[in-house]
Amino acid sequence: MECSSNPTPLLLCHPPLDNLDKEKSTVDTNGSVDRVIAFDPSALRHQRKIPAAFIWPSIDAASTDDDGLAVPAVDLSGFAGGDAAATARAAAQVRAACGAHGFFHVIGHGVDACLARDALSCMAGFFALPRARKLRGRGRGSRSAGSAMWGYAGAHAERFTCMLPWKETLSFGYRELGGDRGVVDYFTSNLGEEFESMGWIYQKYCKAMKDLSLTVMELLAVSLGVERSHYRDFFEDSSSIMRLNYYPPCQEPELTLGTGPHCDPTALTILHQDDVGGLEVFADGRWRPVRPVDGALVVNIGDTFMALCNGRYKSCLHRAVVNRQQERRSLAFFLCPQEDRVVRPPSGNLGAPRLYPDFTWAEFLGFTQRQYRVDARTLQAFTEWLGQSPS
Repeated sequence: MECSSNPTPLLLCHPPLDNLDKEKSTVDTNGSVDRVIAFDPSALRHQRKIPAAFIWPSIDAASTDDDGLAVPAVDLSGFAGGDAAATARAAAQVRAACGAHGFFHVIGHGVDACLARDALSCMAGFFALPRARKLRGRGRGSRSAGSAMWGYAGAHAERFTCMLPWKETLSFGYRELGGDRGVVDYFTSNLGEEFESMGWIYQKYCKAMKDLSLTVMELLAVSLGVERSHYRDFFEDSSSIMRLNYYPPCQEPELTLGTGPHCDPTALTILHQDDVGGLEVFADGRWRPVRPVDGALVVNIGDTFMALCNGRYKSCLHRAVVNRQQERRSLAFFLCPQEDRVVRPPSGNLGAPRLYPDFTWAEFLGFTQRQYRVDARTLQAFTEWLGQSPS
């Protein structure tokens, strides 16, 4: 089934803006006008109040429960080494976590600690650049119409007019096919030769994340009782996304969010967060923090994998909060299928009855970039939208 060439934007929450650099106006509840140009932390930090466009409804900015989410630390070393008892234990932990909320930590993952540290720390140099220089990170020809997946973004102000997230991001694709320096070339061609060393760090980090994500896919298959290689084979030629997140200090953190409540539309997310914290998951009727664990990486299920397992595992609502004093950094690697790969669960008991129709990652990605601002029901909204599109 293909999407209409001119789909009706039935569920677009906030229409895209025409121009990132064009000055925008938003009106608050008192009728005053805030002039919002673009997210520039160096300028915003001198204001007493944050602009109205960054304010989220109170229901979304509600206070968080102090109890952290019970996220298991799944040791992958025994599983990778073929230990049967360790494999059974890890599979049981993943099964319980993904059936409840879709989040777990991984330890014993084999990612070099120095590489992980360098990948987290070297982003500071990019986000400290003047805004005009950071905009070069958007990339020549890297953004198609309606897409904000690639390059630099400040608060997603190029896409939305209100409820803007208090963050900056740098996003780029990763695919091993086509050479072993694609990330390096992205950095040097868009930011300059002086960013080559930074490019190599993220080239190596993406490779490590890809390898780890395929291991996790094997474990997910074991936990679901399907052929161990099923999901690994599906994602072997994946076309994934790497995102650097920077959350500056905020003078009114109780009024805004670093990332709004959403479920990831991708298949799997591997998050490396610093020790500041800020990731929160909505579970048991309240927001609960996922506290950083030294040496561990956070893994969570996305909507695409929820479709691949026919809803057995959950893509859970989560968000990021900011604070008044400290900046926060995180690295998110999003595992995605090839654009034309058909997303469907394996045959057998796992695939019946079907909860979601067949679709391609290109269709789902296009929906989230042109039709719908991701939230708790993105996959359901996409399913309904597919049903209205001509076949």
